[in-house]
Amino acid sequence: MPLLPFSGPQLETYQAKLAVLIDADNTQPAIIEGLLDEVAKYGVASVKRIYGDWTSTNLRSWKDRLLEFAIQPIQQFSYTSGKNATDSAMIIDAMDLLYSEKLDGFCIVSSDSDFTRLAARLRESGRTVYGFGEKKTPRAFVAVCDKFIYTEILRDIQEENDEDESKPASRRRRDFKVDRRLLKLLRDAVDDLADESGWAYLGSVGQKISNRSSEFDPRNYGFKKLGDLFRAISQFESEERPQENGTGRQVYIRWKKRKSTTSL
Repeated sequence: MPLLPFSGPQLETYQAKLAVLIDADNTQPAIIEGLLDEVAKYGVASVKRIYGDWTSTNLRSWKDRLLEFAIQPIQQFSYTSGKNATDSAMIIDAMDLLYSEKLDGFCIVSSDSDFTRLAARLRESGRTVYGFGEKKTPRAFVAVCDKFIYTEILRDIQEENDEDESKPASRRRRDFKVDRRLLKLLRDAVDDLADESGWAYLGSVGQKISNRSSEFDPRNYGFKKLGDLFRAISQFESEERPQENGTGRQVYIRWKKRKSTTSL
C-alpha cells in the first residue's frame, strides 16, 4: 500500500486528510511539535484528538500543550483499576471517523499493542495508517502500519537539535556502524531496482525499503536523509545525474563492485 493515497501529475497539489489520534497515557508531551511536523509531511491533520483521564494529575504536563497545538482532549474516566478504558474510546472514535468522515489516513500515536487490530482494520478499508510510538512498541503493531515512526527521533528539545547540527558530517560517518540486517535491507532494495549497470534511483529505492520495513527511517541511524545513510556505508557508491525534463538533479545508488585481483 502506498504511503500517500493519491499521486500523479493532476493531483500534485492534493493533500491527504488525516486523523491524528493520541493515546495520552502512552505518549510524552515533549514529542508533540515534532509529531505534528512529521504528520505534515504526509498530509493535513484534519482531526487532532488526544485521549485520557484529564481529571488525573498524571496528564498535567499535557494540558499546556493542547491549546498551543489545537488538539481536542477527549475525556475518558478510568472506571476500573488495571483496565485501559482510553484505548477502547480511541478505537471506537477511529471507527466512527472511518465511516463518518472522508479521511485518507490515520495517525495512531501510542506504544500499545492494543491498537494492532485497529490498524489492520483501517488498512483493510483502504486507509493509510501511520504509527507513532517508542522503540519498545510491540513488533506486531509496528509491522501492521504502512509506516511506523519511532517517537525518540521527534523530541522537540532544541539543545539536541543544535548538537546534531554542529556535529560534522564526517564525524557522523566515521561513528556509524552498519549491521548485517540493515545492509541486507538496503542491498535487496537496490538490487530489485537496479538497471543493467547496477544503478538504482534513490527515490524508488526509498519507497521499496518502506514497503519492506514499515519502521525504517534514516533518522533512526542518525541521518536526516536516505542519501546520507547510503553515503556513510562503504559498500555503496552514489552519483548525481541531471533530472530528465527538469533543472534539478537525481541521486542514484549502486552496490560497489569488487575490484578484480587477477593479474595479467
